[in-house]
Parts: sequence; structure tokens; C-alpha cells
Amino acid sequence: MANGIVCFGEMLWDILPEKELPGGAVMNVAYHLQKLGEQVSLVSRVGRDVRGQGLLDMLHRFGLDTSLVQIDEQQETGKVYADMADPHNVHYDIVYPAAWDFIEWEPALATRLKDTATRYIVFGSLCSRDKVSLHTLQQALKEDVVKVLDINLREPHYTRAHVEWLLTECDILKLNAAELELISGWYHPYVDKEQAVRMLSERFGIDTIVVTMGGEGALLFMNDIFYVEPGIAVKVVDTIGSGDAFLAGFLHSIIRGRAARECLVFANALGALVASYAGGAPDYNVNDILKQGN
Repeated sequence: MANGIVCFGEMLWDILPEKELPGGAVMNVAYHLQKLGEQVSLVSRVGRDVRGQGLLDMLHRFGLDTSLVQIDEQQETGKVYADMADPHNVHYDIVYPAAWDFIEWEPALATRLKDTATRYIVFGSLCSRDKVSLHTLQQALKEDVVKVLDINLREPHYTRAHVEWLLTECDILKLNAAELELISGWYHPYVDKEQAVRMLSERFGIDTIVVTMGGEGALLFMNDIFYVEPGIAVKVVDTIGSGDAFLAGFLHSIIRGRAARECLVFANALGALVASYAGGAPDYNVNDILKQGN
């Protein structure tokens, strides 16, 4: 069965107080999927600059397909300034505009999405904050693939109307506990996570919803059943990209046909492992994933 994955969205540099690290939620997901052995293509855009070349060089070293990464002659490669005052709750200043705001609809992308080997597309809310990338995403989501949304809300880069459109488009939704409370609160007073998840599932027709809860673990709603996995105690370096790693681990497990609880356990373990490293795309041994908490 074809299980190719297209990851559509931002690739950038996280500017930390003492260093710069490669990042961007969708690039992070693509990176972890590649490490897990999946066939993944990254659709994004970088500037013709040193930072852009640095990201491409890194991805090439790890064997990730960058043939669909576009080069922008005017806009710079994306940057995010990370406030690390609280490593458990990092705050971000996401520079606008950036090259990834201007991803164009190209024949090569259309061909990839129509290829029977492509089964999934992963995307978020940030990648469509500008009308250019939004138009391209709208075109991409018309194709017959499984649509995986990591909502990844970052103020002021979203509106309620835009979030609602994204929710109507997705088949699998991943969000964190704060995002769940915010979005569900638009429609009903928040009571608890399970009630909020079921309401979103029914309202938007989403069969699979997974909620990351930081140190408290994660919750999965799948096939009308709830699963809860407790948090794993690790020495947190920072939480940058841990949710992206979680999503990659979850999607990898879905593709491999694992049972729902196994998917949640593996995703939770990978998210915890990445939180024990600096940055969203660290080098790690895949064999260490399920050693977390043991």
C-alpha cells in the first residue's frame, strides 16, 4: 500500500538566546518521519540566503526529499525568536513575512499529490497566514489524500474563521490542551477534555483527534473510543518541536498499522525523547524512543 507523505508548510530557524537551531513545525514533522523510515517530501520555501542553504544542507544530510522546496529571490528564510525564560512553555515571535509565506502552486507539487504513492498531507495553521501559501494549500487539499492537521495556533497569526476552515478540511487533528480549550470554548463552555474532543469530532466530522498535554501525557479519540497515556518523566531541555515529534510518531504508527493505544504510546515516547534535547530537529537514536520512562 502506498504511504507517501507530503509535509506542507514552514521551514525556518529558531533564534535562541545563545544559538540558532533549524525548525518550523512542518519541517520538524518531516524530519522525524524521515528518521522513522517513512517516505516524505517537504513542500516549503526558503530565501536565497545563507540560512536557507543551511536548512537545505541539513535536510540533504539526512536524506530528506527537498525537490519541492522552492527558492524565493526576494523574501528571506523564515526566523522565529524564541523566549526561553520558561523551557516548559516557550514563547515565539514569528517574523512576517518570510519565504514560506509565498509557497506557489507548481506542476511538480500537483504531480506529487496526484501520485498514487502519496497518501497523506500534513499541514498547520501558520503555513496559510498569507494569501499566497493559503491559495496553494487550498489547491493541495482538493486532492484525494488523508489530511493531517497540526493546528499549531500562534497569535496573532490566525483567525477563528480560518481555524474553522482548517478543521472542516482535516481527517486527523492534533492539538494541545490549551488549543483544545480555546477552540471548543467558541461553541460550548469548557467542561473537560473528553467532552470538548467529542464536540469537535461531531461538529467537524473528524474521526481521529489526539491531544498533547505536556508532562501529563496525551489523549486520543479514535473510532469513538478514548485512550489516555500518562506523561513520561524526562529532564526537559526545551519543548521546541516535541509536539511535532509526537505527531510524526503517531502518523508513523498509524501507517504501520499499530493498534490505537500502541500509536499513542509510541508518539508519547518520541515527544518526551525530543523534549530531552535542544531544538525541534535533534539527532537521536530511534532505538531509544521506547526506552523513555523505563
